[in-house]
Amino acid sequence: MSNLILGVGEFGASKDQADIVKTFALGSCIAVVLMCPKTRTVGMVHVALPESKINPDKVKTRPGYFADTGIPALIKQMAGMGCDPRGRGFIVKLAGGAKIMDPNNTFNIGKRNALAVKKTLWKYALGPVAEDLGATYSRTVSVSVTTGEITLSSPGRSDWKI
Repeated sequence: MSNLILGVGEFGASKDQADIVKTFALGSCIAVVLMCPKTRTVGMVHVALPESKINPDKVKTRPGYFADTGIPALIKQMAGMGCDPRGRGFIVKLAGGAKIMDPNNTFNIGKRNALAVKKTLWKYALGPVAEDLGATYSRTVSVSVTTGEITLSSPGRSDWKI
């Protein structure tokens, strides 16, 4: 078993049944997990911000940083692994989008990320079948390529699944 570890703004996919796809410490960021049952491929993007227009230069080096460029980039990568290039048949699950260090709701980055992710998914006629969004705690997300099971963990809490 090996881990495909994704940092902020990174995306990746695997169909190696021994792999775990994982990202750490999602605060306001969102892990978008795409699963293609046809090819048994699991992909994830660690989205940090809603829209790429705020920093077009960053899109060139890290398209996964933004919802509107990260999801299409992941779908394209998964298409190269035999999945439908339009995302047809994908199972979608989301985690993250917490309200971290924003007690007055000044920025609402977690909520804005969640809306941007869903808006981008809708362009592909996709929507989440499960999600764990919001709250005030960070999450680490692990996905088993073999089972598609998603395990979430957070300091001081027992692990849970979506």
